[in-house]
Amino acid sequence: MRSNEIRPSLRLTRSQILAFRTSVQALDERLPPGAPSLRRAAWAGLQDSMPRAAILSIHARVQGTTPTVLEHDSLVQIWGPRFSAYVVAAGDVAPFTLGRLPDDPRRRHRAEDLAARLHAFLGGREMPDGEAARGIGVHPNMPRYAAPTGTVLIRWDGARQSTVRTAPAPDVDPHEARLELARRYLHVFGPATADAFSEWAGIRAAGLATFEALGTTVTPVRTPVGDAWILAADEATMRAPEGLAAPARLLPSGDTYFLLQGADRELLVPEADRRRLLWTPRVWPGAVLVAGEIVGTWRRAQALVSIDAWRRLSRGERDAVEAEAASLPLPGLRGPIVVRWSD
Repeated sequence: MRSNEIRPSLRLTRSQILAFRTSVQALDERLPPGAPSLRRAAWAGLQDSMPRAAILSIHARVQGTTPTVLEHDSLVQIWGPRFSAYVVAAGDVAPFTLGRLPDDPRRRHRAEDLAARLHAFLGGREMPDGEAARGIGVHPNMPRYAAPTGTVLIRWDGARQSTVRTAPAPDVDPHEARLELARRYLHVFGPATADAFSEWAGIRAAGLATFEALGTTVTPVRTPVGDAWILAADEATMRAPEGLAAPARLLPSGDTYFLLQGADRELLVPEADRRRLLWTPRVWPGAVLVAGEIVGTWRRAQALVSIDAWRRLSRGERDAVEAEAASLPLPGLRGPIVVRWSD
């Protein structure tokens, strides 16, 4: 399944691809409250490396999101792809952990040894990860390398260091877990390539073998930025008429919708100068999504939301963006959220 072997019969336009992604990511219409909706919102995991990012990503997708949504018993936090903090459904830990278990025997042994030592030391306790690392005599960053065993869960609120605890390993074969991770990636990020999957998941060159193992469950397609793959089950949705896009969403730094690399960024934001404003060398800003298109960036300092629009927005569009800002589920604010526009 190498790129030069792809012979796609289906050609997809940019608008079809973006409409598909906003639909499967529930960015066209918010889902009702509850565990099923939270699971769908976190289908490909929600990066939570920036304080409260996962809360704001859920808010963009699920009605009635509160600042305490991460305490819902259907959600857990883990060190997920690229060892970033992630929020996933409690029943979906396996793809995001065992699905990344190293194939290399030495690295796999390191992960399993660290996990066993953490489990023995913690003995059912939960403690700061740095303290746990000292307890087993390793560098403070090392506990995260045990995460691919599926036995390490974390808790992080953005203000302090994360805490760590252990849990029973998911009863899933690591190979099956990786296939499921690839299916989730293709469903949420598709069309996509094996290389893009490898980079997103942080599993080096394993993406090609994983895509090959998916066999006839994937379909080659041609996109404006090159040949790629989608799940065969998603083809009908890709071909379906485009629905209405939501008036506005404020997506946090690292949100799934723009957690992209390479040519995928060109598809989402065709203008090179605007790409540099969204995917900065350091901490990314949030993305302003209006009617299915990213039209600017945003940052927040306490109750002040600063928005840099890339084009002149209509009064209705500005009102929709301001309404989104006012609804952000942020705890501890001493007053209402204030929006400051760059123009």
